[in-house]
Amino acid sequence: MSEPVMRRTQAGYVAGLFRTPALRVHSPLAKALSLCSVLSILTLAVAPLHAQAAESASSYSIESAKAQQALLLDITSVGKRLVAVGDRGHILYSDDNGATWSQAKVPTKQMLTSLFFVDDQHGWAVGHDAQILASSDGGVTWVKQFEDLAREEGAPFLDVWFKDQNNGFVVGAYSALFTTTDGGKTWEDVSDRLDNEDGYHLNAITEVKDAGLFVVGELGSMFRSPDWGQTWETLKGPYEGSLFGALGTQDANTLLVYGLRGHLFRSVDFGTSWQQIELDTVANGPLEFGLANGTLLKDGSLVVVGHGGSVLKSTDNGRSFSVLNRPDRLSLAGVTTDDSGRLILVGQGGVHVSSPTGANLGQQ
Repeated sequence: MSEPVMRRTQAGYVAGLFRTPALRVHSPLAKALSLCSVLSILTLAVAPLHAQAAESASSYSIESAKAQQALLLDITSVGKRLVAVGDRGHILYSDDNGATWSQAKVPTKQMLTSLFFVDDQHGWAVGHDAQILASSDGGVTWVKQFEDLAREEGAPFLDVWFKDQNNGFVVGAYSALFTTTDGGKTWEDVSDRLDNEDGYHLNAITEVKDAGLFVVGELGSMFRSPDWGQTWETLKGPYEGSLFGALGTQDANTLLVYGLRGHLFRSVDFGTSWQQIELDTVANGPLEFGLANGTLLKDGSLVVVGHGGSVLKSTDNGRSFSVLNRPDRLSLAGVTTDDSGRLILVGQGGVHVSSPTGANLGQQ
């Protein structure tokens, strides 16, 4: 399966690295620590909503020569193109392996947290104000499909996944689970399909090969769906801290979940049982930086990134990882690869083109 279909994001971790007015804690690092247990103190019910595409006129993101260096929260490969999303509604794309970037025309100025392309043309991005944007030209132009300004003071959607051009899901803050069966022309709130009475934030959704869909969130919450989102089972996870990402591997029924303080777990039975994967740095012992996002690369290797410039890579389907902390220690929120195998990292400071291990170019 191609990388855009299998990659999975963190969106719930770094999506508001410097500002996150939608969430319960208004710290400059609220989303970098985000959606962690302290945010579960307050929970409010969300009214059911069957939403149509937003029709009101939208303000567009401001074009900026510095957008490439601004906070970016997710990135994916779209054929030979790279597409990244981030703060202030910025969506950037590159057709030369990240050497130069163009800014897409985007009908929002709100922070965008995650994106997903089902093929080389059709993709979706989600973000604050419960916004959903769509592109049908590989990320060059975007339209707004949905927003809910009344949703918990603009609480964000945090991740998005599509099975095909018609059927998809988004997850987000305060237990949000929305679905579409018509490519996003209409979106339905199906949060009540989950047993999530406390309204825990849902941080990531991923496909698990030959198994179904998997969702992780606040306070270690886990949900799986063997029927691709129609019904969901609540699982008892291996960790009571927040999980910010989930990532399917190339093996059937196998996935990784990861979150606070370098916690990473692997399951080979669709989440029934878990093994913690030890992550040791060369110089400083066990990794204690939070992990934000991950990607299954075309060669089958797995890369997970996070705080402190953390770049983790596995070539054995997640059984073990090499661990590198980049010297700048800038927090990373997303990762993909270019045609030559270099990693394209995004986060604080925008885009960082690195070696296949995550090191600066010219280094090991």
